[in-house]
Amino acid sequence: MRDYLLTLCVTAAVTYLLTGPVRKFAIATGAMPEIRARDVHREPTPRLGGIAMFFGLCAGLLVADNLQNLNAVFERSNEPRALLSGAALIWLIGVLDDKFELDALIKLGAQMIAAGVMVMQGLTILWIPVPGAGMVSLTSWQGTLLTVALVVITINAVNFVDGLDGLAAGMVCIASAAFFLYAYRIWYGYGIEAAAPATLFAAILIGMCVGFLPHNMHPARIFMGDSGSMLIGLVLAAGAISVTGQVDMDALKIFEGSARQATHAALPVFIPLLLPLTIIAIPFADLVLAVVRRTWNGKSPFAADRGHLHHRLLDIGHSHSRSVLIMYFWSALIAFGVVAYSVHSASMWILLLVVGLSAVGLVLLLLPRFTPRAPLWAQAFVPPRYRRRSWRQKERTGAGGTDTARDATGPEGGADAAGAPEPEPVPAGVNGATALSAHSHSQDRPKAGSRR
Repeated sequence: MRDYLLTLCVTAAVTYLLTGPVRKFAIATGAMPEIRARDVHREPTPRLGGIAMFFGLCAGLLVADNLQNLNAVFERSNEPRALLSGAALIWLIGVLDDKFELDALIKLGAQMIAAGVMVMQGLTILWIPVPGAGMVSLTSWQGTLLTVALVVITINAVNFVDGLDGLAAGMVCIASAAFFLYAYRIWYGYGIEAAAPATLFAAILIGMCVGFLPHNMHPARIFMGDSGSMLIGLVLAAGAISVTGQVDMDALKIFEGSARQATHAALPVFIPLLLPLTIIAIPFADLVLAVVRRTWNGKSPFAADRGHLHHRLLDIGHSHSRSVLIMYFWSALIAFGVVAYSVHSASMWILLLVVGLSAVGLVLLLLPRFTPRAPLWAQAFVPPRYRRRSWRQKERTGAGGTDTARDATGPEGGADAAGAPEPEPVPAGVNGATALSAHSHSQDRPKAGSRR
């Protein structure tokens, strides 16, 4: 676990440190497209954040190759090299798209070529687990077709959800964290070494997203662009393909008494068929709804609009940050719920917990004006809008929730406005000029607790 954490931290550090220079490079090269009608940001923001994420990926693979416990992944498998080859190709196409706005068909062709490059180097689905039938081997063309389809769908699902600041990076980070726990359990829990590459890919992907998120949270200073969204989508798909096509469920018979018991105990092995779908469940549902909506209105399915799920959250009254957090919540609930169920499939409390959290999520979804308040011990760790107001602040606040003193005196606190405080009495024996000077200084000097 320490080696995986070291790889994750190095990847995150390299991504974080390079994002600042990449932002300056994007501004210098003009990779700042004009604001479109469907965009939610108000100022042109540079793209090309995927450059920092790609070099973070390279750094993570380089560190893992030089660690004693992870070097075996590179010696016994060609999957890390296949991932790097496909990632380099898709990243290059993404950089060109961020700068020159490539056609959608060109990007689709590049995605298929990148998936084909990984298949040629061994990163492909060889068999799939089927409940009741065990492992079903696939022919060469079947495995290639299924691999390419999974890569293309995952890349476009991640690219599709990249509509709000921090949304895509956060959702992929949550998904890769759940996938890391699943793959790590298969690797060290069952001793199946074929799950080691998928575990490494998930750890590196977490680092890429964690390193980029501080620059991408609202208000974002830089966007990952297609160079980043397609890259993390490909890495996410590569991990799912690796653990699905290489882990043999029949190996679990060594630990179980019969084939039937092995099939029941192998529920985690069936998860690769479900976990990638649960990871992209929200963006895939958004994709299907968009195609149906646009087709119903007589438009092209590829015509952009403002009808996506995150746009709808904004339209019903949720703030930008809360819309992102709601999407995070549902992604985490689905991904971690599936992983938890794979560990304790016979436990009813997992199902009850998921149902309860779903009810909480629905309440938060339907109450966009509700603002939660953090407890007193967490006041220093949350944004100001989630802090509890003290009684002094409440006394200065009117019915509309604004500071009445400031509203009465204006933004500069002028004493001539209606409702301004009376000047302090001047002691006897002080001439008019001195009194005026003293009053003037008392107005310029801020009082205790002043908001100036």
